[in-house]
Amino acid sequence: MATVGIVMGSDSDMPVMAKAAAMLEDFGVDYEMRIISAHREPQELVEWAGHAQEKGMKVIIAGAGMAAALPGMCAALFDLPVIGIPMYSKSLGGNDALYSIVQMPGGVPVATVAIDGAKNAALLAIEMLAISDEGLHEKIRAFRAKQKADVIKKDARLQETGAANYSN
Repeated sequence: MATVGIVMGSDSDMPVMAKAAAMLEDFGVDYEMRIISAHREPQELVEWAGHAQEKGMKVIIAGAGMAAALPGMCAALFDLPVIGIPMYSKSLGGNDALYSIVQMPGGVPVATVAIDGAKNAALLAIEMLAISDEGLHEKIRAFRAKQKADVIKKDARLQETGAANYSN
């Protein structure tokens, strides 16, 4: 049984959505990943999202570009949290997807992260799950402590080498 559902409308979204999967794997969170087009496979989406909770899913991460119907449709069919990832596009830079996802009508919320923000979508899903999972909460604390330590280390190196000699 998967705890998180990851869904994208096209395999062109895979490079971004794989980052969400990798983050979930790092935290030991089970997931199911699917490619289901809201516009081309509406019945398949109804079946998958409509029965996601029965399959153990507690959060859905849905990535979509352009018209970005997928996250909103997931939210209409699944009554637990949905996190939308707007995908970058050449034509409008992902702003079309961002506006589509963030402007959900009252009563059908979709949490929205940055354009191509799969890592943060996964972290938000993990934090939601950590509300009732102390082991996962400990992993979040350790992750944040490591992030802080990394920044402190980088600053110490900057102070030691100076800006002209600092390199990543």
